Amino acid sequence: MRSGTDSSIAGRKRQLVADELRDAALMLMATKGFDEVTVDNIVAAAGLSRRTFFRYFASKEDVVVQFLAGLGAGVVAELESRPAAEPPSVALRHAVWVPLAACTDEADHTERARIVVRLVLDHPPLHARWMERQIEWRTGLAAGLAARHGLDPVTDPYPVMAAGMALLALETVVGQWREGDDERRLAELTDRAFVILAPALDGPVV
Repeated sequence: MRSGTDSSIAGRKRQLVADELRDAALMLMATKGFDEVTVDNIVAAAGLSRRTFFRYFASKEDVVVQFLAGLGAGVVAELESRPAAEPPSVALRHAVWVPLAACTDEADHTERARIVVRLVLDHPPLHARWMERQIEWRTGLAAGLAARHGLDPVTDPYPVMAAGMALLALETVVGQWREGDDERRLAELTDRAFVILAPALDGPVV
């Protein structure tokens, strides 16, 4: 029993260290710019060592990539959990909302997430990694949509196209996210995007 407790405590300590490094990196990148920040800057701000940094992250780019991965963790799972009779536009809206909701769960998290979004959109290499993540999400969403509608995700165009439209909505919303926007504003942007997409998503799929 004690071994399990010790393991849990060690896991929490590791997470705290990773969070300290991440927060230091993101705030430095927000103030100095991605290209100007070095690993040495990050560890100095966090009061940790380079060796510790590389236990958690492969590079400063990896800090941002891991943050993005965390934001999108529940997209596909949310689609799979939606009621089978729900219109595709509604189910996909809920799925896309998962990473956006994760951005607004705490005041400091909201600002950190907005900083990451700006870094991603303004820095081409990071934007390329963001698009790689979206390809993974699109594949999962397409498979989920195909299963919901009894379609073949390889030969039928609807699942891939619908998944792509949903992620285009996500890209549009984060692109319009401005300083000071709260959860209500993000929800309004998301609703508006899916109102536009609904006729195509909810039309005949076969």
